Amino acid sequence: MSDVDILRKIIQESKYLVFFGGAGVSTASNIPDFRGSKGIYNEKYGTIPIEAIISHSFFVSHPDIFYNVYKEKLCFPNAEPNDCHKTLAKLEQMGILKAVVTQNIDDLHEKAGSKKVYKLHGSVTENHCMKCHKFYSLDYILNSKGVPTCECGGTIKPDVVLYEEPLNDSVVSEALSHITKADTLIIGGTSLVVYPAAYYVDFFRGKNLIIINKSNTSKDDDATLVINDDIAKVFRELNF
Repeated sequence: MSDVDILRKIIQESKYLVFFGGAGVSTASNIPDFRGSKGIYNEKYGTIPIEAIISHSFFVSHPDIFYNVYKEKLCFPNAEPNDCHKTLAKLEQMGILKAVVTQNIDDLHEKAGSKKVYKLHGSVTENHCMKCHKFYSLDYILNSKGVPTCECGGTIKPDVVLYEEPLNDSVVSEALSHITKADTLIIGGTSLVVYPAAYYVDFFRGKNLIIINKSNTSKDDDATLVINDDIAKVFRELNF
């Protein structure tokens, strides 16, 4: 029995399946990850590391540079869901998957049809004026020259969680509620090195912990099943 066959059987027998995903979920949709060998955190804007630019303090002090990098490196409006996103949406429709908890900001789970998605790090599709809180679309951000500004004159900020910013308490609470209730938790496309998000998987008390990731993680020894492979490929082979 192959690992994929074992995974399929576990999913079919699950009563409360939850998925916890990271950047590796979207790489098959041609969205680069952050910390991989070709990740954006290995790049620089001039002499400034990209990782330093994606912070609250840098956004406040240099919004022009921030937006140059943000639009190019974090926004992918033409990206399409891959087999992982599509299969998860189908499992939700079948009543098996109860929630997706994601560290990604690309909204590809929703684009694939998932409804119960908890976005720990926010979304590029939601943007608000820091002064009057008016909503603006991603298209508005991408089509703005320089720093996007509101009609009231305020600076528009993406609703993504930057370094130095806290996660949304209500999103975290809902995500932890689902993880705590799960009998099966699939961790996919994440090396579990980003905190506090990686800490949340410690709330799992269920039967089956599944890890699907190209590299090893800190939770491998606790897992029922570990598959070191591309997650889109694995979900495609499930054939749900």
